[in-house]
Amino acid sequence: MLDQETILLAEDDENDVALIQRAFRKAGLRESLKLVPDGERAIEYLAGRGAYADRERFPMPFLVLLDLKMPGVNGFEVLQWARAQPDLKRLLIVVLTSSNLQEDVDRSYELGANSYLVKPVEFKDMVNLVQRFEAYWTELNRIPTGSETLKLARPEPSLL
Repeated sequence: MLDQETILLAEDDENDVALIQRAFRKAGLRESLKLVPDGERAIEYLAGRGAYADRERFPMPFLVLLDLKMPGVNGFEVLQWARAQPDLKRLLIVVLTSSNLQEDVDRSYELGANSYLVKPVEFKDMVNLVQRFEAYWTELNRIPTGSETLKLARPEPSLL
């Protein structure tokens, strides 16, 4: 089901971007991924400003995959900004980072992350993560109602 949703990937490392894109393709989700190279552009995308003002080309994402360690505006700052926006309070934000530090995990959740995942190094492990990730967010997890950003055509769990 995630192949029909827009997922925003905020990631500055080109190698990680390539690995994640390949894993999404392998999992059959290639069309759903939109990329931004840093936190500043993630905020612009989510706000629909500048180059991202055209919502036909840059639709509001169903979910954000957010790296923490980016130059300039980092992932923590993006989280803090997003949760301060009334229309984005319920946007699904998943931290996908190389940091395994407990202080980063704690801070991410304190700032409103919905989940925290550590990037696998091996391609097969990244594919496995993406497949499990899709199953969780489309089959197991229930999303809240009442958010303009999440008013998407979602199947009832009984139909899955």
